[in-house]
Amino acid sequence: MLTKENRKYILNEYLRNIHHIYEKEFQRRIWIRGEGPECQSFDDAVCDFFDIGDPILYEYKEFGISEIQFSLLKKFRDEFQKFSDDNDLPQLFIDTPEWTRITLMAKEVLESFNYRK
Repeated sequence: MLTKENRKYILNEYLRNIHHIYEKEFQRRIWIRGEGPECQSFDDAVCDFFDIGDPILYEYKEFGISEIQFSLLKKFRDEFQKFSDDNDLPQLFIDTPEWTRITLMAKEVLESFNYRK
């Protein structure tokens, strides 16, 4: 059974991953140019997002997530799933209106949690 501290840590990791999905400069630096200490590709971000996030959504009340936050997370998750199923090369999609829509949805989620990097 997860402790309150474990849940807080896991939720923070999930939100950090959503922040990476929101922040285009991070994406350009890490996903496209491969610069920096982070070793993460777009595929890694997708896997992390669903591996960490889906169990959180399944038990969202245990993580202290409100109904409004859950609704935003669920909507974002579903849209990100559709997008990531059809796209895998950030250099081809990073400046598209579809990706901008995803990043704005990520921002909305982060704001609902008052997330600060």
